[in-house]
Amino acid sequence: MLFYTDGLVEEHETGGEQFGEERLISSIEHVGPMTRTVQQIVRSLSHTLMRQRRGTTSDDASLFLVEWRGGSADHLAELDF
Repeated sequence: MLFYTDGLVEEHETGGEQFGEERLISSIEHVGPMTRTVQQIVRSLSHTLMRQRRGTTSDDASLFLVEWRGGSADHLAELDF
């Protein structure tokens, strides 16, 4: 699951269109198959986005990727009263 700040998709060059969600999805689809770990995906995606923006940003652009490997998470929700 990918979380990101609005600065990632709202970024745009002066007078140009926003980077947008469609372009973000396209970038993820391009990077995803070439990587194996979550860390590699985020790093590759970050570098790809910076290249597409010619290394310039005008807003924050944060990515947070969560990988779920299945199994039960019941032990995370234990409460002792």
